[in-house]
Amino acid sequence: MPTITVRVKRFDGKTTWWQEYKVDVKGLKISVLDVLLRIKEEQDPTLAVRYSCRMAICGSCGMVINGKPRLACETLLEELETDVVTVEPMWNYRVIKDLVADTEPMLMRLREVKPYILRDTKEIFESDIEYGQKPEELNKYLNFAYCIECGLCYSACPVAASDKLFLGPMILAAAYRWSADSRDRGWPERMKIVNSDVGVWSCIVAYSCSAVCPRNVDPGFAIQQLKKAILLRRKKL
Repeated sequence: MPTITVRVKRFDGKTTWWQEYKVDVKGLKISVLDVLLRIKEEQDPTLAVRYSCRMAICGSCGMVINGKPRLACETLLEELETDVVTVEPMWNYRVIKDLVADTEPMLMRLREVKPYILRDTKEIFESDIEYGQKPEELNKYLNFAYCIECGLCYSACPVAASDKLFLGPMILAAAYRWSADSRDRGWPERMKIVNSDVGVWSCIVAYSCSAVCPRNVDPGFAIQQLKKAILLRRKKL
């Protein structure tokens, strides 16, 4: 039965320290989240870990594992190829306790780009029109609709590390997803936000956001598409 060492960066609201645990596991096809929950149940009930679905759908268990932002529930020990696992809370967020990062400010800022279909209110409520969509129109944004808003992309973003006003990859990808929807008419409104000092032009094209996305959403590509749309509009004016 292999024994792994788990080093956890802990925080109690005032002090930060590293704590080490030894865990016996029957095999390496076990997730980091399961290992952390075993520590919490068998060794240290004070360890704070956030999780919910345990199926890589809710995005709650985002954390930095061996130097890379990942979902703990879908990261297996065998992927890490080491018997030492280092776990930290997600970077670029305020830490609430231990491995629990405060993602609420980012999710609140998501509202700035209006992540829903924008059309004339009178048109929606006073007509019986169905807003159909062709498969090729769906394909323009479908990949970006898979975002689970876990915030790993923001944790990996080098710009977010130094500029707290930057909207970040997740929010900008959402702006692209809704603006690329053929049923939407909100691009002029969203463009004012993404074309501002806190928007796409702060991106340095590191693509670290895309590299860590657990759903392969590719927010880096979405940001470049937004830049392209802004420049094309300028050319037409």
